[in-house]
Amino acid sequence: MPTLISYAVPWVSCWETEDLSETKKQATSVELSVVIPVYNEEAVLKQLFDRLYPVLDGLGVAYEAVFVDDGSRDRSATLMRRQHELRPEVTRVVILRSNAGQHAAIMAGFAASEGNRLVTLDADLQNPPEEIPRLLAQMDQGHDYVGSIRRRRQDSWWRDLASKAMNALRERITRIQMTDQGCMLRAYDRAIVDAVLSSDEAHTFIPALAYIYAANPTEVEVEHAQRAAGESKYPLYKLIHLNFDLMTGFSLVPLQVFSLVGIGIALASFAFVIFLAIRRLVVGPEVEGVFTLFGILFFLAGVILFGIGLLGEYVGRIYEHSRGRPNYLVREHLRPRSHSAESAT
Repeated sequence: MPTLISYAVPWVSCWETEDLSETKKQATSVELSVVIPVYNEEAVLKQLFDRLYPVLDGLGVAYEAVFVDDGSRDRSATLMRRQHELRPEVTRVVILRSNAGQHAAIMAGFAASEGNRLVTLDADLQNPPEEIPRLLAQMDQGHDYVGSIRRRRQDSWWRDLASKAMNALRERITRIQMTDQGCMLRAYDRAIVDAVLSSDEAHTFIPALAYIYAANPTEVEVEHAQRAAGESKYPLYKLIHLNFDLMTGFSLVPLQVFSLVGIGIALASFAFVIFLAIRRLVVGPEVEGVFTLFGILFFLAGVILFGIGLLGEYVGRIYEHSRGRPNYLVREHLRPRSHSAESAT
């Protein structure tokens, strides 16, 4: 019977104390782990299983498919349990207690996996599983982190435009070079994954963190398809919030830019006050400029509120980190049966 695991400690501690297997601490026999976060993907999971396993079987290496249920409210967890029964020797299922977010789910998959190489893949089939060998071929050439670029995006025009604009802004602010940060199909060396897991951060953007740690990163073009079923879990608001979180998590440039803007506005406001004082002495009192003053006042108030919000974002990150709450809680962990047998012995 599969072992049930429950714990309520931070994910770093989960990784250190769960004791998945002795082979993970030493040399693992699993060459590849494919980590797939799942959230309400009942409609597409059958197609995913049908396409994923033939690709992995054809690689000719020891692998495991790691499915992480991120608190789904549909039958996704049930379907993954069933798949574990059908392919118990190569299937690992991690079921979280509640929705923790895509990146927290991936971290849970990283912590549970045992592969020397890891590939992350969305469950919606927008990134075809058939592209996995392309990423692994790049790793065979010596790259320890392989990103991906969607060759022909199948998203709506506004989503494509917003993504490109946010990518450009993020690259200017953080200096992290990712042509397509929204593509989850990526490959990581185990050393990079271990470094990401050891990073004690309340919020993190895994591809950006991996890029920082990588010694020889690269990118490769991959195909992109429309969602096989269901709807996107990343509406425009979440995309904006993700990029804002990314920029504040990897750079102080927003604070520095705002400081410079504040200094410029303060100097301009001081000069304008001097001008108004001189004008009052020369021309005398007048009321025609009241609305201009109101406009300037509202502008300055908006700048101040934006600055408070920006500062609050940084303070909020410190606050969330200081609480030390776990990023996710595991309700159930179904290991590959062969791995369980090895651990028992």
